[in-house]
Amino acid sequence: MDPRYAHITDWIFDLDNCLYPASTGLFTLIDARMNAYIRRLLGVDEVEAHRVQKHHFHTHGTTLAGLMKEHGVDPHDFLGHVHDIPLDRIDRDERLATGLGRLPGRRFIFTNGDEPYARRILGRLGIDEHFHGMQDILASNLRPKPDLHGYELMLERFEIEPSRAVLVEDMAKNLKPAKQLGLTTIWVDNGSEQAHEAPPTDHVDERIDNVADWLHRILRQERTK
Repeated sequence: MDPRYAHITDWIFDLDNCLYPASTGLFTLIDARMNAYIRRLLGVDEVEAHRVQKHHFHTHGTTLAGLMKEHGVDPHDFLGHVHDIPLDRIDRDERLATGLGRLPGRRFIFTNGDEPYARRILGRLGIDEHFHGMQDILASNLRPKPDLHGYELMLERFEIEPSRAVLVEDMAKNLKPAKQLGLTTIWVDNGSEQAHEAPPTDHVDERIDNVADWLHRILRQERTK
């Protein structure tokens, strides 16, 4: 094990655009479902629905949070609708599975999505058996990352010692609360976070572009390039 991570006992991973490549474009399908939901909810056209969606995302952290606060949307109805997408863009990832399986300690998922959707993704990747628990948006009381509330709930729920835990995440802004709490932070800089959205990264301990490659590197399964 890379000595920088020898003390880690709990490995926490974001899901979307983190454990699978952002290049799959899966979020374009989810975006389309969100747009359709907002069009139906508000009786607006596609352009206005897109504006509303992005406004809520940037203002409240997720589109769902804004729709709940400003329009009283049922979160279960929304999540069930937007995540009803085909997953044929995602393939089984044996390399990722091998790396996860060899990590010492526990592995967790921390996502702004809901658990049924996350389980479908993990199953498609072939890595569901490697995780010991999950903190989804419902377990975070519908307060999405980077709201500190969900991080604190997760640490308490799974009895995680922050100084011995790492968070791997493709949104750099979502690493700031983790760093504040004392976790080691890994930013998966794979293009999923637009440059104008990226905050300063002084709260990032390591910047990588592929989780599977990083796992194999720190586990010393292949020579560092």
